[in-house]
Parts: sequence; C-alpha cells; structure tokens
Amino acid sequence: MSISFDSALGIHEKALGFRSQRAEVLANNLANADTPNFKARDLDFASVLAAQADKSKNGSFSLATTSTGHIAAEGLDNGDAGLNYRVPTQPSIDQNTVDEQIEQSNYAENAVQFQASFTLLNAKFKGLVAAIRGE
Repeated sequence: MSISFDSALGIHEKALGFRSQRAEVLANNLANADTPNFKARDLDFASVLAAQADKSKNGSFSLATTSTGHIAAEGLDNGDAGLNYRVPTQPSIDQNTVDEQIEQSNYAENAVQFQASFTLLNAKFKGLVAAIRGE
C-alpha cells in the first residue's frame, strides 16, 4: 500500500508555501518603504485557498483553441491570485502606500502563522513515521 502525501499532509503543505510567499511580499514592502510611488501589496489567504481548492476539485485549468491562429495557453497559472494592492490609511506626499507599522505587524503575524503551519506539518510527518515503523 502506498502513501499519498497529498491526502496525508492535507492543506498544511500549501499553507506553508503561502506563508513563505507572503513573507517575501511583506519583506519587499518593508524594503521599499522609502521608494517614491511604490504601492504596497499583500496576499489574501482566503482567495488563494479558494483558488487551490477549486484547482484540486476541478483539475488544472486549460483553454481550448478553435483556430490555428490562437495562442496556446501553456503553463497558464495565475501566480498573482490573491496578490492585491494595499489601501493606504494615510496619504503620502510621495505616493508611497507602505505603512511600516502595519507591514511589521503583518510580518510578525505571518511569522507566527508560518510557525503554526510548520508545527502541524511536522506533526503529520511524525505520525507518518510512526505509522511506517509500526509504533
């Protein structure tokens, strides 16, 4: 009998990847806090989770070409699903929408959620190892 990691690990693997990607986006926002006209962005977990659930339920997305002139949509994956611009709370003279306090608190919150996802994933792997050893 083989072990399916998709069913054994559940959503925890995807959640860990999402948290890692969100950390990169938030770090980019903080790095560009003094860049004029920079627009802060953030990932929306609910929309990314819904997109992943839809993808796993309906399979991968594909388009049918009805003419030889159509461009094939190979590798079409909306990598920006859930990546939205942040609405600023205070106007800035240089049109930068990064609020350092909000970005730092979001980064800290994301770090805690990353650690929680990592702990849950680690517990799943420990359970799998215990099942394989017969403990």
